[in-house]
Amino acid sequence: MASTDDHETNTKFAKKNNANFPILSDPGGLVADRYGVKSVIGFAKRWTFYIDKDGRLVKIDKKINLMNAGKDMESNLVALNVERRKK
Repeated sequence: MASTDDHETNTKFAKKNNANFPILSDPGGLVADRYGVKSVIGFAKRWTFYIDKDGRLVKIDKKINLMNAGKDMESNLVALNVERRKK
């Protein structure tokens, strides 16, 4: 995950939401700009980029519904034949 929020804000978000994945802090918006998702007010659009283990971009989901984002992501990962991580 990447966010234009600072490290401290992202750390609080991760703790609050029990996030078990890394979050890139991009307060200057450089990464957001390079991926073409930086809005005119500096925030990143909520797009999901699926990058395979070889570093290739294999899908971009531009229609994010926050209420279904987790299920939609899971469906996309299944469709991309991504192996589920064992707990």
